[in-house]
Amino acid sequence: MAKLATVAADYVFAPSIEEMYPVLPPATAVLAGTISAQLCGQSRPGHFDGVGIVVSKLFNIIQPDAAVFGQKDYQQLAIIKQLVRDLSYPLEIIAAPIVRAADGLALSSRNQYLTASERQVAPVLHQALQSLAQQLQDIKIAPQGSILPHITALLAQTREHLTNAGFTVDYLQIKTAELDAITEDFDKDKQDMVILVAAWLGRARLLDNQLVTLK
Repeated sequence: MAKLATVAADYVFAPSIEEMYPVLPPATAVLAGTISAQLCGQSRPGHFDGVGIVVSKLFNIIQPDAAVFGQKDYQQLAIIKQLVRDLSYPLEIIAAPIVRAADGLALSSRNQYLTASERQVAPVLHQALQSLAQQLQDIKIAPQGSILPHITALLAQTREHLTNAGFTVDYLQIKTAELDAITEDFDKDKQDMVILVAAWLGRARLLDNQLVTLK
């Protein structure tokens, strides 16, 4: 609130738990759909359904013209875009770029769990994604060829690199920008990709992603 006062904010929405959720768990569900069953949804079943009800209540109460969500939680951002589209909310979802430390580590409250030595290793996560993105861009595919064997090999190589650096990889995947699976008929000249990773470093579960344009 002190920070908001410095930018002349007029109002702060800060309801109590009792005001927002008079009945717990809520009797009504907002299901996130199939997009939530992958990536973070595999290790956190039901989490994105919770996001759905929280965000829906927020939009209904505030009725904003726009809402900003960070790109670091790429899957959550995609689910919220889907929710706005499917439920016809009259607002714009704005993706805020990932904010990074000078060494490239994505800023997150989870970073507080890193020890001093782990903090020195943590930037390797972003560096690995940058390297993987560059290698994807450098791929040469023969006519009628498939990008899938290249992706499989590069993912294995990157996973090994992260493991050797001290990470425990939860997932490392390459999807279309809409979070669909890359298939044999994927057209790299027309579609963008996104690299997504979640990895443990000590007590911290770190998320990051990198958009890749091959056009």
